[in-house]
Amino acid sequence: MSDTTQAPDPNMPPEEFSRLAHFPVTFFAIVMGLMGLTLALHAGAPAMPMLEAASSLMLLIGAAVMIAIALIYVAKALRHPAAVAEEWHHPVKLAFFPTISISLLLLATAVFPYNPTLAEYVWLLGVAGQGVLTIAVISGWISHRSFQVGHLTPAWFIPAVGNVIVPVLGARIGYIETSWLFFSGGMIFWIVLLTLVMNRLIFHDPIVARLFPTMVILIAPPSVAFLAYVSMTGEVDGVARLLIYSGYIFAALVVAQVPRLAKLPFALSWWALSFPIAALSIASFRFAQLDGSRTHHNIGFILLVVLVLVVAGLIWRTGKAMLRGEICVPE
Repeated sequence: MSDTTQAPDPNMPPEEFSRLAHFPVTFFAIVMGLMGLTLALHAGAPAMPMLEAASSLMLLIGAAVMIAIALIYVAKALRHPAAVAEEWHHPVKLAFFPTISISLLLLATAVFPYNPTLAEYVWLLGVAGQGVLTIAVISGWISHRSFQVGHLTPAWFIPAVGNVIVPVLGARIGYIETSWLFFSGGMIFWIVLLTLVMNRLIFHDPIVARLFPTMVILIAPPSVAFLAYVSMTGEVDGVARLLIYSGYIFAALVVAQVPRLAKLPFALSWWALSFPIAALSIASFRFAQLDGSRTHHNIGFILLVVLVLVVAGLIWRTGKAMLRGEICVPE
């Protein structure tokens, strides 16, 4: 809903005024997908050098998209604070706010090979934001508000995923204890939320069609946790194998849902497909690098091809929806 306490700008057409108020925080999931593709292309570049140029191009595109989305959302916050507050108090959209800090962490990781100093500053900003948003979101979950079972979706993993992204770059630039701190918090809440989500999926009504694509988020936590763990330890041991193979198991579960996914209408929630695939692709490349496994290397490339096709399709569908005026409308 738009903020009725503020008068519309007379220089802004009514439809633009309304759409700014309805600009959703879920748009930052697009940034996660683009940055995930950037990092996946970079991970595959050692075996195919041409991918490095593609990764650099995607970094520029992703950064530009992130800046544009951030500026629009800041404008929304300034002009329609009540609309932002409504999203914050929404039982599903609340979990998407950490996509802002996650986007910063991914940007920092992608920038690091080109400018380590800038990457560290962006990473520190992302870590601060992730810490604040994690506490704020979890406090919102355990507040006096009552949530219904239907409000719980795999999107609730997003705050936990953000925490385990911190060590991916943090351990490389020397923030070892900070990395373990966020990794520990992320893993604890992933285990708790995984139990709750599986209970919801098995014993309660199916997830509504608009949010069903968030099922793919199940792949992300163990995949990112693998990357974080090996970044801190530098080796593939039993724990690392447990994490990456958990990612493969959830990927197989998601593949079984493809026939249902194919029948669903497009929504911004479809961008939830991109980052988890990217995370599992990068994890596979990293496993191959550390263990010398050709099988994992091939899996990484297969997932990378799937990721490129998925992101291309999402960009096309998003652009089509925007031209039709189906984005930034009341839900």
